[in-house]
Amino acid sequence: QFMRKTFKVVLDPVAAFFLKLGLTPNMVTILGLILSIVAAVFAGMGKFLIAGLILLVGAPFDAVDGAMARQLGKPTRFGGFFDSVIDRYSELFMMGGLLYYYVGQGNKLASLLVFIAAAGSVMVSYVRARAEGQAFTAKVGILSRVERMIALVLFLIIGKPLIAIWIIAILANFTAIQRILNVRKQAIESDSSSTRGNYD
Repeated sequence: QFMRKTFKVVLDPVAAFFLKLGLTPNMVTILGLILSIVAAVFAGMGKFLIAGLILLVGAPFDAVDGAMARQLGKPTRFGGFFDSVIDRYSELFMMGGLLYYYVGQGNKLASLLVFIAAAGSVMVSYVRARAEGQAFTAKVGILSRVERMIALVLFLIIGKPLIAIWIIAILANFTAIQRILNVRKQAIESDSSSTRGNYD
């Protein structure tokens, strides 16, 4: 949300331009996925600079599609759901490309780290989704999708993607745990309030 507000002056004109071209928010979401897949292919070949630059172009589409929906005046529940699902696919394809590269290099530790990073990335989003399904909130944590993408883009461009993988493997899982504990706190407070209410 902070990034969207900060870059609103850039996102809104881009969103308006795409709308004039006849594109829909869901089309832009799919375009972002395609760019992620292309970036993953280059990462799998060890061409990290190209992968990073493609990801740099594709990652902001995650915010542009939402800006387009707001300009149309009809953001839909399915649109939000679809965007979230495609985001997970985009991340997993990117991780898959890096996993393919490190397996090909025979680097078992890096391959394991990619798996742990992918698991952490998915769990950050899954914990939030399950929490909101139970009427809790779970937006806390130090490594959201934006930070994960920044780390990947930066270290791919400088040719050191393993540093990004280490960061994501550790901090994404830490973020998931932060969210679990946050939900636990809310649940305890909610249960306590309900219990007190029964005695009032």
